[in-house]
Amino acid sequence: MNINRKFIHKIVRHYLKYDRDNPFIFVSMLLAFLGITTGVMVLMIAMGIMNGTEKEFKKRLFVMNYPITLIPTRYNSINDRLISKLQQEFPKMKFSPYYTTQVITKSGSNVNGSILYGVDFEREAEINEVFKRALDNSPSDSNSKYNIIIGKTLAKTLGVNIGKKITLYFSEQQAIGFGTMPLQKRFKIIAQFDSGLKAYDKAILYSSLGAFEKILKRREGYYDGIHVFTKHAIRNAKRLKEFLRKNHLSSIIVEGWWEQNKSFFSAMEMEKTALFLVLLLIILVASLNIISSLLMTVMSRRSEIALLRTLGASKWEIKRIFFKLGIIIGVSGIIAGTILGFIGIWVLKTFDIVPLSVDVYGFSKLPVDLTTTDFVSIIVGTIIIVILSSLYPSFKASSTDPLKVLRNE
Repeated sequence: MNINRKFIHKIVRHYLKYDRDNPFIFVSMLLAFLGITTGVMVLMIAMGIMNGTEKEFKKRLFVMNYPITLIPTRYNSINDRLISKLQQEFPKMKFSPYYTTQVITKSGSNVNGSILYGVDFEREAEINEVFKRALDNSPSDSNSKYNIIIGKTLAKTLGVNIGKKITLYFSEQQAIGFGTMPLQKRFKIIAQFDSGLKAYDKAILYSSLGAFEKILKRREGYYDGIHVFTKHAIRNAKRLKEFLRKNHLSSIIVEGWWEQNKSFFSAMEMEKTALFLVLLLIILVASLNIISSLLMTVMSRRSEIALLRTLGASKWEIKRIFFKLGIIIGVSGIIAGTILGFIGIWVLKTFDIVPLSVDVYGFSKLPVDLTTTDFVSIIVGTIIIVILSSLYPSFKASSTDPLKVLRNE
């Protein structure tokens, strides 16, 4: 079928111009354009904020929860021999063995329940950025096994600073005369860490492996677990499980950080999906304006359409004229919305327009990070809505009967 493209372009340009006799048609087209522009812009900014917030939380939880943790279900399953095998099998991964126990932290009249980790400071610094930063800023170079690193929030709660001492009460008992009392030991604070999450900064303490071996009589070379660092945690978790299975070590659980916070991130993902669908309704409403404006154009231009048909214009050409008219309105809105969306994201990233409480969120600046996947989803979804909105009016225009219209004129 031969299509006169020049003819189609000329008629489309004519219909896009302001019509003094039918001003409401132009207003309706303008509202459709503004609706799509607003919808695309809001969607881009909203999805960018959701992704940025999720990324910030993941970054903090990734560090404090570790990419992968190996947890034994049987005593003496994790030892130096296993660590050596893991390092040989997975040379790109980093391993930090640890002891752990619950303690009561006391300084003066201030008391707090905490989780104490016994770690090799050098190995832990290689896999934990927060721990490394605290250790690098430590003014103490003492190698005492009774040094301790605490969170900034806990230090405020206990009213202590670096260089001070705190008392830890363990669940194990020690004999005193004819009775027993909880085992206790004083530790010197050599550094404070700040993860950005108050719950972690208040609950976690780090001491040395030697302190556990001396105070709690832990067997040297046998650990409560291993913290593992890898950039590809999900993929390497499967490799670790396969390695442990082949070496008959199925009693060791391989736990990823995403499993430790599965419900939290599932809720965030559901909120993001719901927000996307709700905001997409803005574009859907704007698409109704495209339909109404095109139908108004068809109704007001019935005589012109009939005349074009009698002069030789085909149904397909009439259909293309109104379809292209809707596409131009929609695509123009998409382009304008995309430009405004990127400008809005840049403004939010550059200027502190929405200040946030560090104590509540863990960050003071609104995080915005629009992923390529979300951007493509927004554009594709909007284009589909625009195309569907342009189909019915174009079919309606092409079905105009020229004889019936001209007879009534």
